[in-house]
Amino acid sequence: QVQLVESGGGPVQAGGSLKLSCVASGYLASMAWFRQAPGKEREGIAKHVASLNYIVYADSVKGRFNISKDNAENTLYLQMSSLQPEDTGTYYCAAHYGYVPSFVASDFDYWGQGTQVTVSS
Repeated sequence: QVQLVESGGGPVQAGGSLKLSCVASGYLASMAWFRQAPGKEREGIAKHVASLNYIVYADSVKGRFNISKDNAENTLYLQMSSLQPEDTGTYYCAAHYGYVPSFVASDFDYWGQGTQVTVSS
């Protein structure tokens, strides 16, 4: 059974930075970060496909967030900078064994428990 464990969330002031980590119990080709704000749908924000060295970002985070992966450690990272209150939410790591062409949550088979990010103004 694949397990994903996120860490690194917490409170931060607007304009600040945080780095999230997601440790996977094994190799998964497609890994992504989603977030969900209260009352809103889960939103895909960054995706990394290791086999293709392919990275894509949602427009809402492009230029501010950076996704990376340490394949040796099966760990996915999300470096978040210039955080704003609208970035507040629960951040989830998601993964799939194969290539996922989308940011659709249902296309990812495995999910972490989530880590809370709260940005205050």
